[in-house]
Amino acid sequence: MDHLFFNGRIYTVDKDSTVAEAMVVNEGKIVAVGDKQYLLKAYKTKNKTDLKGKTIFPGFIDAHCHFYGYGMNLSQIDLVGTKSWEEVLDSVSAYDSINNDGWVMGRGWDQNDWDVKNFPDKSELDSLFPEKPVYLKRIDGHACVVNQKALDLAGIDQYTKISGGDVILVDGKPSGLLLDNAMDSVEKLIPKPSVEAVTDALLKAQRRCFAVGLTTVSDAGLEKSVIDIINALQKDDELKIRVYAMLTDNEENKNFYFKNGPYKTDRLNVRAFKYYADGALGSRGALLLAPYSDARNTRGLQLKPTIYFEQEAKLCYDHGFQMCTHAIGDSANRMILQVYGAQLGGPNDRRWRIEHCQVIAPDDFDLFHQFTIVPSVQPAHATSDMYWATDRLGIYRIRGAYAYEDLLKENGWIADGSDFPVEDINPIFGFYAAVARKDRKGYPVDGFDLRNALTREQALRAMTIWAAFANFEENEKGSLEAGKFADFVVLDKDIMTIPIMETFKAKVMATYVNGEKVF
Repeated sequence: MDHLFFNGRIYTVDKDSTVAEAMVVNEGKIVAVGDKQYLLKAYKTKNKTDLKGKTIFPGFIDAHCHFYGYGMNLSQIDLVGTKSWEEVLDSVSAYDSINNDGWVMGRGWDQNDWDVKNFPDKSELDSLFPEKPVYLKRIDGHACVVNQKALDLAGIDQYTKISGGDVILVDGKPSGLLLDNAMDSVEKLIPKPSVEAVTDALLKAQRRCFAVGLTTVSDAGLEKSVIDIINALQKDDELKIRVYAMLTDNEENKNFYFKNGPYKTDRLNVRAFKYYADGALGSRGALLLAPYSDARNTRGLQLKPTIYFEQEAKLCYDHGFQMCTHAIGDSANRMILQVYGAQLGGPNDRRWRIEHCQVIAPDDFDLFHQFTIVPSVQPAHATSDMYWATDRLGIYRIRGAYAYEDLLKENGWIADGSDFPVEDINPIFGFYAAVARKDRKGYPVDGFDLRNALTREQALRAMTIWAAFANFEENEKGSLEAGKFADFVVLDKDIMTIPIMETFKAKVMATYVNGEKVF
């Protein structure tokens, strides 16, 4: 055999939650997991690794992220953590002083983190960049602020109306703030990156993923052109990370994949389409059944008519594709649950997913069970949003928000991701958030709605075997069992036993994909 790992605490995440001492790997697959003395006697190996008491887990799977987008963002202005609009402007000015070609682009601002929590406008950007277009995306990707140059290029003025989007006006003129579909008018003007730039972004993102123990990423929205580059890089063994691709909802993708069907290799799986029902809660674009508690003039945005989702559901069903739909608000979730239910008809194994499931009306939870719909959630959203979510929703609606345990009960399992770059890329942060329901400073002391915390066992399964199940890949990954890919991660701490407040400090010592040490 190629390799034997021993003297460890190996969490197999099999059906019995077995914890083993040793594991044998050969030709990229797991051969055996079990007792150290038995395996040392039973197998001859070229390499032996003494784990010296460290813990091994199945390779972490991010069930919902933006892997390619994260890589592209690494070459843009990082606005995550900025504490004011002035700090954003300083970052943009400093970046542009050394990168003075083309568009000025950044992502990560969040007005909820500022002392003055008002949305920004373009006035200072117009002064700083009168001739160069600026595009600064909010952290959730559902709002942006642009300057007048960008508005002019897009032909946006005070009379512009966009279905499923909003051009925010101040004193009767565009403020520079665009919500949801209104962003597309500007975004489509940004020059497409070269193959070299895409390749560089993917490889940079891979390095960051391996460093935090991710071995599979479910990318929620990819173009065929990017998927083709991913496939080529994987075949050349440059891109070793496994990718579950949700296709962007556009005509090019549908024309090709509905004609040719799903595509699968050991490292790439293309069998899902990603849709958007509404916007995000932080930018008040999430579609609610009743007005926002802190903005009584709006219920949010539905990004496409209901009939569109009904038509797409039939296309996905007829062509054998999984349907994955972003739904944040209780109205958006109800609409998509009903659309799915009308197409699915009852219990099934289509594994159609709702991405985020952030706010659910009390009467709608049962629809997840009734139609076997997968709740795909991001635990770090709860601890990022908890400071202001009750202001948006009020004390009654918040009870159905970030309700991970309630959602898990419907089908007995749940899939967890991070939505990076919206949240941090580290899956252990999500594990901690799911169990502790606190931020990393320990706030709130008693946890945020602990009724909906997950146990450690549930949280681990949600980022390994259940995430694999959500991708139709449970027979090849997600647990450390004979016959599965040798994808695993070695941690310096045992996150299943140490105090919960210590778990997010755990470090990845090594990451393996196909039995190869990649970090």
